[in-house]
Amino acid sequence: MALNRAELNLYIWTGTSSDKPTDANFIISKTKVTSHTDINFEIGELVNDYLNPVFNDDYGSTSNGNVDCVYVNAYTRLFDEEDVSFDHNNPVDSTFVALNGYGDFEDGATPELSTNALITCSNIYLPENTAGKIPIFAEGVGKFIIGGVTTQVTDNGNTNQKIQYIPVPANSASVLIYDTDDSTLRKTITVHNICEPKFTPYKVTFINKYGALQDLYFFKKTTEKFNVTDSTYKTNIIENATGSYNTYKGQKQRYNVNAVTSLSMNTGFILEDMTSAIEELFLSENVWVRFQGKTLPVMPASKSFQQKTVLNDKLINYTVDFEFAFNKINNVR
Repeated sequence: MALNRAELNLYIWTGTSSDKPTDANFIISKTKVTSHTDINFEIGELVNDYLNPVFNDDYGSTSNGNVDCVYVNAYTRLFDEEDVSFDHNNPVDSTFVALNGYGDFEDGATPELSTNALITCSNIYLPENTAGKIPIFAEGVGKFIIGGVTTQVTDNGNTNQKIQYIPVPANSASVLIYDTDDSTLRKTITVHNICEPKFTPYKVTFINKYGALQDLYFFKKTTEKFNVTDSTYKTNIIENATGSYNTYKGQKQRYNVNAVTSLSMNTGFILEDMTSAIEELFLSENVWVRFQGKTLPVMPASKSFQQKTVLNDKLINYTVDFEFAFNKINNVR
């Protein structure tokens, strides 16, 4: 009796693990390829459709429709060549938590990323006298220590509690993140408090590779410009039978005029460790900038990324170009 077919019932939901819906979101049947001994289902893109990152400078909020984490149950039944269900180890029933992250090619197939600190770099940069946020996965963190003050992390099992954001007080020096045993140090993040007397620092927030919001400040020169798009047509300006016309009327008329505003921003000098944050920013599908008192969606317009090192470049500064993800003239319909 050999495996011939598998039927997957895929359930995706928010809330607690006990809130599993009665009906499956997807039912997929797949027949084994003759030369193979197993059957694989790719569910990443299906689950991703139920994740909806929304951000308005409100980390972890769900009141705005934000969904950054879901429960997933894969209930799989196995069938033989006669389409009879197996008696042994059948069905295969797995439930897990899914975030809007990704693995690199080097990580191999279906990698499990960090289960504690949801940030790659070990440094963050904040403007002087400014508080910050650091994302963690609550299931894998027992406590964190900032300035000698210990804070326990609680997780009530709801998906809106899985990704939490450590509040980093202004002018802190470091953040120590511990495992659930409260004794194993998982990550130390050094906080750099930058005094920038000349330029206005801008905060860019993006969904990083772990599926969490991460802040990145650009401290140095920022320039704003916009590129205009339009169309023209030639109009008839003759007004009477004599063929006369008014010289204050033009033969060409513009229409469909609009523009897209862009920002060119500089990080200022940063440690080589921060390169991972810049790389994840370039690869992120969801990016926002805090600009003129509002949180506005942007897209990295720079499409090439040259990794900088202390050995090659001495001092490391990254320039990133962004485009606002909307037209300058409001044409929302």
